Amino acid sequence: MRSNQVSLNCGVNLPIFGFGTFSYQVDTNAIESAVHKAIKMGYRHFDTATVYGSEEAVGKAINDEFLNKTVGREDIFLTSKVWGSDHHDPVSALKRTLRNMGVEYIDMYLVHWPFKLKPWACYPVPKESDFEKVLDLESTWKEMEKCLELGLCRCIGVSNFSTKKLQSLLEFATIPPAVNQVEMHPMWRQRKVREFCGEHKIHVSAYSPLGGPGNAWGSTAVIESPIIKSIALKHNATPAQVALQWGLWKGSSVIVKSFNEERLKENFGALDLKLDDQDCFEIEKLEERKILRGEYFVNDTTSPYKTIQDLWDGEI
Repeated sequence: MRSNQVSLNCGVNLPIFGFGTFSYQVDTNAIESAVHKAIKMGYRHFDTATVYGSEEAVGKAINDEFLNKTVGREDIFLTSKVWGSDHHDPVSALKRTLRNMGVEYIDMYLVHWPFKLKPWACYPVPKESDFEKVLDLESTWKEMEKCLELGLCRCIGVSNFSTKKLQSLLEFATIPPAVNQVEMHPMWRQRKVREFCGEHKIHVSAYSPLGGPGNAWGSTAVIESPIIKSIALKHNATPAQVALQWGLWKGSSVIVKSFNEERLKENFGALDLKLDDQDCFEIEKLEERKILRGEYFVNDTTSPYKTIQDLWDGEI
C-alpha cells in the first residue's frame, strides 16, 4: 500500500492529499465547517494564503479540533503563502499569518507568485501602478530562509514557478525550495516542471487538480472529458477520482477544494483507486490547456512580465 505522505527535501513529511481553502466569496462559517468535516474524514493538509482571506477560519477550525483532542498539532500540515506586496518583508507577513491562524508555526511557507508589488498594493488583482519592475527574488528568498531559521515554518517553497525561474532561484538559494505548487491536472500535465523538479528533489504539489470547476476562472473540461469518463466507468469510479489519482500516480500531492461534504468524501476516495498504464497512456492523448493563466500579472508598462510568455517563460 502506498504511503499517504511524501518525504520532502527538508526532511518533513507532506500528506499527499490536501484541502484547499480559496474562495472568491469568503464565507468563514462555510470554511470552518468544511475544515471540521475534512479532518473527520482524514484530511491532514490544509492549504491557505494571505490573499485567500481564509487563514483565520482555517486556524479557528483546527484549534477547535486541537482542543477536542481529535488531532494534535503534529498531525496537521499547514501551508500558507506570501503575497507580492509582502515580498519586502516575508518575516513580518508570516508572523501576521501565525496570529491570524492562532498557531506558533506553519509547516510550509510559499512564495505565492514570482512578482513583487508595492507594499501598499491591494489584492487579489494588482493595478498597473502596484508593480515593482524588478522581481528581486534573491532578497525575497533570503527573507524566506530567515522565516525558516526563526522557526516560524518548517519548510519553504514556491508556487507558480517555471523551470527557468526555479533554475534562477537555485543559483543563489542557500536552502532550496521543498515544493513548487502549480496548476496540474490531466489537461495540463506539467511534464517539463515535473522532470526538472524530480532532478532537483523539489516536490510538485498540484493545485486545481480537477481543472478548477466551480471557480469563476475554472473549467469543467477535465471532469467532462470523454476519456476521463471512460476510465472512470472502467474502474467504477468518478471522473474526479480518476483526475486526482492521475496526479498522485505522477508522484505529486494534490490540493482539492470543495466545501461540499459529499464531494469531500468523493475526492478522498481517489486514494483507493488504482489506475493502470493503459489509463495513463489514454490521458496523455488529451489536448493540453492551462486554465489559470495569470493575465492580471502581465502589462507592458510596469510589470516585469510584458506578455504571458514572459510570465511562464514559454511554458504555456
